[in-house]
Amino acid sequence: RTIFSPGPSCLSLSPRCPPPAPHTCQGLAPCLPEEGQVNTSGPRLLLATLHPASGSSAAMDRIVSALLLSLLLLLQSYGVCGAPPQPRGTLCRTKPTDLVFIIDSSRSVRPHEFEKIKVFVSQVIEGLDVGPNSTRVGVINYASAVKNEFSLKTYQTKAGLLQAVRRIEPLSTGTMTGLAIQFAISRAFSDSEGARVRSPNFNKVAIVVTDGRPQDGVQDVSARARAAGIEIFAIGVGRVDMHTLRQIASQPLDDHVDYVESYSVIEKLTHKFQEAFCVVSDLCATGDHDCEHTCISTPGAYKCACKEGFTLNSDGKTCSACSGGSGSALDLVFLIDGSKSVRPENFELVKKFINQIVDSLEVSEKQAQVGLVQYSSSVRQEFPLGQFKNKKDIKAAVKKMAYMEKGTMTGQALKYLIDSSFSIINGARPGVPKVGIVFTDGRSQDYITDAAKKAKDLGFRMFAVGVGNAVEDELREIASEPVAEHYFYTADFRTISKIGKKLQMKICVEEDPCECKSIVKFQTKVEELINSLQQ
Repeated sequence: RTIFSPGPSCLSLSPRCPPPAPHTCQGLAPCLPEEGQVNTSGPRLLLATLHPASGSSAAMDRIVSALLLSLLLLLQSYGVCGAPPQPRGTLCRTKPTDLVFIIDSSRSVRPHEFEKIKVFVSQVIEGLDVGPNSTRVGVINYASAVKNEFSLKTYQTKAGLLQAVRRIEPLSTGTMTGLAIQFAISRAFSDSEGARVRSPNFNKVAIVVTDGRPQDGVQDVSARARAAGIEIFAIGVGRVDMHTLRQIASQPLDDHVDYVESYSVIEKLTHKFQEAFCVVSDLCATGDHDCEHTCISTPGAYKCACKEGFTLNSDGKTCSACSGGSGSALDLVFLIDGSKSVRPENFELVKKFINQIVDSLEVSEKQAQVGLVQYSSSVRQEFPLGQFKNKKDIKAAVKKMAYMEKGTMTGQALKYLIDSSFSIINGARPGVPKVGIVFTDGRSQDYITDAAKKAKDLGFRMFAVGVGNAVEDELREIASEPVAEHYFYTADFRTISKIGKKLQMKICVEEDPCECKSIVKFQTKVEELINSLQQ
């Protein structure tokens, strides 16, 4: 029998039952144990004390049984969070979908990494309405050969799917991605395997996860899959061939191609796919959609609006109280990670990121000044504050910046920022707001605590942006208070768009927002920047 004892109130359905993220409790069912196992996770109530001692009467047995039944009914009635359960359909209903995961388990995917793929698959499934008349799920596992782990008709419950995912083992041979996609067309999406006849009333979706260059062709077979009405999402990990992903994915590529630096962060994409399958009448009910002030739902769409006295900026999301002026003084220094894990092609994207931010500033001797520092095993000042008096010269210097390609001494770089970058001898102006933006993709190889604390104690406004394998605890340590609004982590560049909304609210002086015009302009163009970087 299943034994219940005191435990946390929120439940998860991932293969290993990790603690759920906040706000994910409603509508979830408990993680189900394998047959013959004892459930040791999820909500547990100690009922052993209700069992009568040996020799108790049959009447007492009936009383205890009645109490147990009443308690279980009470739990079912009020949900696992102590409040009446909220059906997913009140906010997010998934459109009926035939969904097939095509997962790479070639020898380049190590066992612990394959476990991360399984967690990702499980978390996407958690957000679906699973059933024979709603969403059906199948999984194809491939390496040199293709293995049909389970088909669209095999499991009709979420619990069954999750237990099946937990049992999947890697094949650990080659990488025949084209063969796997062909198998999806001819077998996984066939009537005999539970696929439904093509109809506007439901979707056919394949999610391909791979980390390498395929050993066969993918372009033609992917085109046939798309022509057959299958929408394909391509997720690449690590040293994947990006050209291959673009050949696989459906259009528009910006929505159907995703990249993460490692399997350790693939779970960050879960929310994207949960939203992709979500059909709602009130889009604002699922979030603010980065609207700075107010989200207004319209039939099948939404729009952003501003409070009285503010106007909507050209990005359609942020608001500004400033109607004129050319900006105030600001000393801004970029502290850029140039370690070898960034890789040359990504370093070029970082340089483009910097230059497009520079485009949004009012650069002059009396307004914004920009400095740039690159670090790896050592620290190198690319140019100090005030050296360049216009955007054109700053951007030219950024383009010429050579990639250092060594270690990751973030602590040493922060100390340099304090001692040199924001010093008067290096162009910093007394009384002018100082802003540091630290951009890193990995764990620091030295101690950062003292330097990070000193920068904030000196009044510098510090933003920490992490990509890929960056350590979120380190980002929080670098970031100014309130920490949650000054550090940002992204598995891919698109999610950095949230930085824009935070910057205006936290950097600008409340008494006179127009004093921070240059920062307002800086943040309002971030989303355009991310879209451009993605392309």
